[in-house]
Amino acid sequence: MIEDNEADIDLALDALRQTHFNVEIRVMRNGKEAFDYLEGRGDYTDRATSPLPHFILLDLNLPGLDGRDLLRWIKTTPSLKRIPIIVLTASEAEEDIALSYDHGANSYLIKPVDFTAFLDLVKKIGEYWHRWNVDPPMPRTS
Repeated sequence: MIEDNEADIDLALDALRQTHFNVEIRVMRNGKEAFDYLEGRGDYTDRATSPLPHFILLDLNLPGLDGRDLLRWIKTTPSLKRIPIIVLTASEAEEDIALSYDHGANSYLIKPVDFTAFLDLVKKIGEYWHRWNVDPPMPRTS
């Protein structure tokens, strides 16, 4: 999960835990931290302790390296481009929706402002991506 809003992080983590899937959820609070994690830089060099995610929940409005640039970079990086990305953002702007899909987002969801609706949406995301979706094979690295 790449999100800078602490309230949204707490709600999303609570909702994902309620799905009862035995998965580790990692939170990156800005684009630079996510970039370092996905690149395996700094504190994240060991893939045994910092594995690539099965999918990414991505907010577009991040400090520094924003979600739009991060999405573009992920989807043009051969070792990362198959990771499904679900944009989960407050932006209803048509240009953000179009840009996200143009750059390879697998889904674009607008964050509900209602607490219960947000929890329900994140639970459904977790259930779909953990129960029903088949992960793509990851490209081999040389």
